[in-house]
Amino acid sequence: MASIGIMDSGVGGLSVMREIVKIIPDADCIYFADNAYCPYGEKAPEFILSRCRAVTDMMLSEGVQAMVLACNTATAAAINQLRQTYGIPFVGMEPAIKPAALMTRSGTVGVLATAGTLKGSKYQGTKHRIEGSVRIVECVGRGFVELVEACEFSGDHAEKVVAASLQPLLDAGADTIVLGCTHYPFLLDTMRKIAPEGTRFIDPAPAVASHLLDVLVGNGIDPKSGSGSRKFLCSGPENALKRLAGTIFNTDNISRSDV
Repeated sequence: MASIGIMDSGVGGLSVMREIVKIIPDADCIYFADNAYCPYGEKAPEFILSRCRAVTDMMLSEGVQAMVLACNTATAAAINQLRQTYGIPFVGMEPAIKPAALMTRSGTVGVLATAGTLKGSKYQGTKHRIEGSVRIVECVGRGFVELVEACEFSGDHAEKVVAASLQPLLDAGADTIVLGCTHYPFLLDTMRKIAPEGTRFIDPAPAVASHLLDVLVGNGIDPKSGSGSRKFLCSGPENALKRLAGTIFNTDNISRSDV
């Protein structure tokens, strides 16, 4: 049966999972929020890799056949090593600079991401290949993850936090903004309130879900063979996961794990 493990530092990866269940509704999904150690953005790559290994080991004991690192920072820090260690396919995240470069009208693309993602070799390599055709400006979304983990998606405080990182990109002329963290799509309404009309925001989650489908089929895993079950685990407090997973997936199958 098709079984997919999905992990993030917190609830942000739910923005990826909701796209996965749209196109692979029959797959059994287990989501893990490593919120006891959230955010990952400023943590050492070695620590993030150790957490990804621990979560993958747990997921394998649950019978998953593929893993999604629904976290840009974890992808940058760990996916290459995980692919070398484990015998299942891994799908990760990458800021969508390529489509942004094709969409921009001003010639300037903004990237909102964590510090760990912006330092990652995969992002830097993509940036180097694209940068000649467009100008790329970057900013760390400071406080964004904390807002989402607190389920604070709007309001005066959220607008102030979001504007502090978004406005420098807009001031630099960016008309297309790449969301380089899976938490950030939950703040889209606030971003659109701040940005000029016509500003485009690119969420890579739909493309990741589509790629996962291809990976499953390519590895001989029938995407229609599951029962469509959903299970949610977290390493820290359950409140945010209960609230957001309950809202998106209408579920109460949420529990704390000692991973």
